[in-house]
Amino acid sequence: MIEGYRSGLEEKVAAQLTALEVPAHYEQYKLNYEVPARTATYTPDFILPNGIIIETKGRFVTEDRKKHKLIKLSHPDLDIRFVFSNPNTKIGKKSKTTYGIWCEQLGFQFAKLFVPREWLFELPCPKRLAANSAALFHKK
Repeated sequence: MIEGYRSGLEEKVAAQLTALEVPAHYEQYKLNYEVPARTATYTPDFILPNGIIIETKGRFVTEDRKKHKLIKLSHPDLDIRFVFSNPNTKIGKKSKTTYGIWCEQLGFQFAKLFVPREWLFELPCPKRLAANSAALFHKK
């Protein structure tokens, strides 16, 4: 694994973005979101120049799903999209819900293994960019 990335999938997406000369920086920003009774911090994996936030997930555990529900409540105008190793993975052994179905139910876009080209070349949205400016701050 390349130093700095915490998963092979993050590494693959970084290589794809680099190969396509898309200037997206890895874990450069943070944002605050409300967890009942405390403020927590989330660090997006990648932010594309058009303002789309990319979160890569091999495993999408209960804690991650709760976190992203809370982030969506705190920042409904952020455009967070997921790239899964396998969006057909079930969220639990006895569940019929997959990662992809979970995303669809909550209004998140998702893809498998790589960032879709359409996302890379989607035009910047003023509302999306304003939401990013309001929520994100540089890591210290």
